[in-house]
Amino acid sequence: MTSNELAAFYRRYNACCNEHRVEDLAEFVARDVAIDGTERGLDAYAAELRTVVRAFPDYRWELRRLVVDAPWIAAYFTDTGTHREAFLGVQATGRSVAVPEFAFYRVDAGQIAEVWGSAFHVHLLEQLR
Repeated sequence: MTSNELAAFYRRYNACCNEHRVEDLAEFVARDVAIDGTERGLDAYAAELRTVVRAFPDYRWELRRLVVDAPWIAAYFTDTGTHREAFLGVQATGRSVAVPEFAFYRVDAGQIAEVWGSAFHVHLLEQLR
């Protein structure tokens, strides 16, 4: 993929996530995707997304910056949402959160094969407690 194609691909993936279409992730994410250096697979990837959107039904990944250096994509977001269900041991607070997140993706054969991300959960939990 060219840099422009990778950017367009990523924006479609981001829209899929923001629409909480977890069932469509296989269009974008490889079955054997590695997360932070460990092969976790698409099922684990989807489960993590489901966990977030279950606890924060209005969760969004607002893309602030996107840098492409094929086959790599670097993204900076502001994640927002309202805490409506338990998350990582914290019962629903009703609080709105806004946290920074950075992620790097490697695309291979038209799918995300590798993801490296910042620990946004730490910042999120700070806002819930």
